Amino acid sequence: MQIRRFTLPAVGAATAALGLVALSAGAASAHVTVTPDTTSAGGYAVLTFAVPHGCEGSPTTKIAIAMPEDVPQVTPTVNPSWTVEKVQEKLDPPVKDAHGNEVTERVSQVVYTARTPLPDGYRDTLALSLQLPEKEGETLTFPIIQTCVKGSTNWNETAAEGQDEEELAHPAPSVTITAASAEGDHHGGAEAESDGDKESDAKADSDDGDDGDGNGLAIGGLVAGVAGLAVGGIALARTRKA
Repeated sequence: MQIRRFTLPAVGAATAALGLVALSAGAASAHVTVTPDTTSAGGYAVLTFAVPHGCEGSPTTKIAIAMPEDVPQVTPTVNPSWTVEKVQEKLDPPVKDAHGNEVTERVSQVVYTARTPLPDGYRDTLALSLQLPEKEGETLTFPIIQTCVKGSTNWNETAAEGQDEEELAHPAPSVTITAASAEGDHHGGAEAESDGDKESDAKADSDDGDDGDGNGLAIGGLVAGVAGLAVGGIALARTRKA
């Protein structure tokens, strides 16, 4: 009986903890979120925004994604269930892109409009391709306005310093930039091998060829040696018979 008195409270605590985890996961899944395929500074990333539900039960008709000022250009991915529009704004002063070209305007917002309202309880994803800034540690925020048949939801809240984002009712999706990848996530990052690499490869091939010739000579010598021993053995046997 004494063991039961100590075990039951422990089981209750574990159950409560699991309940809190489930509630937390449920709250996170209820948000409009963003998932990047890379967060490498300066890398080209595809950001996938997930729309998991409508506005208090009302179907979703439009998703407007505001772009950070550090991201001048973006390429929306076509989704057959939505039309898409890039909203442009003038830049004063102009900025330089990754290739050194002058950019006089930027995409301030990408607006997806549903061809047929997305029912509440059904999920869809919208993807954008863009180059991340060369600023390790910076957090890019993408405020979103979700418009529905009835009402709308502004996903534009940001956590204060030390605040847990899960405490926010309508957090804006965000991406934190990490250190640049050594492998390179830049567009066209897979460069052709250098002359030095080619020379090294050629030398390696040459060495491999030398090794092959050497092995051939060694094998030939071994065969000749075995043949010589055989001939010598036959001659010795004939001599003994004589």
